[in-house]
Amino acid sequence: MEALGITLPGLLTQLISFTILVFVLYKFLYGPITRMLDERAERIKNSLEAAERARTEAASSAATVEQEMVKARQEGQRMIADAQEAARRASDQIAERSRLQAEEIIARAESEIGQQRDAAIEDLRREFAGLAVLAAERIVERELDVARHQELIDRVLEEGLSSRNN
Repeated sequence: MEALGITLPGLLTQLISFTILVFVLYKFLYGPITRMLDERAERIKNSLEAAERARTEAASSAATVEQEMVKARQEGQRMIADAQEAARRASDQIAERSRLQAEEIIARAESEIGQQRDAAIEDLRREFAGLAVLAAERIVERELDVARHQELIDRVLEEGLSSRNN
């Protein structure tokens, strides 16, 4: 080995120097670097976990917000439907009240018309009876007793009205 220029004391010195260098490098350089790299890897891992948690929470929040929006839409639709139903009921009530009032007005009008017709017929009957008595007086030239012949006059009027109505 001496031919190569390697001597035992030089080899031992270099071996001891190399061992000291490796120990110093391991103690002061490799240890702190690996510790720093481990800490960095742990921080990256924690950051990735935090980002995953934040993404999961964001997705959960988005789902919750979407559910709340769906509920709000449904509630809004329900409120609109309730309002439309209430408006329909109110409209139906108003229409029913109007129909009842119209029927009441028509019934009153028919009743008044019937009363006025009956009154007009009665007036016409009295006037016709008076005219008939007057005509009969002039024809006979004597005065007829209205009370005695009223039945006869009523019967003639009834027959005249019934033949007129038919």
